[in-house]
Amino acid sequence: MADEEKDCIFCKIIRGEIPSYTVYEDDVVKAFLDISQNTPGHTLVVPKKHVKDIFAYDDELASEVFARIPKIARAIKASNPDIIGMNIMNNNGRVAYQSVFHSHIHLLPRYSASDPFEIKFTDNSASYDEAKYKKIQDSIIKHMEA
Repeated sequence: MADEEKDCIFCKIIRGEIPSYTVYEDDVVKAFLDISQNTPGHTLVVPKKHVKDIFAYDDELASEVFARIPKIARAIKASNPDIIGMNIMNNNGRVAYQSVFHSHIHLLPRYSASDPFEIKFTDNSASYDEAKYKKIQDSIIKHMEA
């Protein structure tokens, strides 16, 4: 076992070395309540295979992990009639607020627009013209794996 797996808090949870409030588990993922409970039902879906972030997934693991998200999300929503929406988030890298470097997907139930969680996007569209959009588009397409 690599040091990063041995010391990883999520790997320890997966191995049962640290207790968790597991809501779903199979051979690919473990889903458990986030200890912070930003809103009631805040759940983390964690691949059992130690992968640092989305950039470390292969196609098979991504397919297996993300295929389970709707089932878990539906169960969370059904668990409380006050849940009217859900944010599904995946932070990658320190700059994107990833704090545990074992990939995990947050399922964050929303009860109202005044829940203690907010995402604000900045509209920078006035700074872009056709040429800038096209340059970004072309660069991404050039690096897309077949």
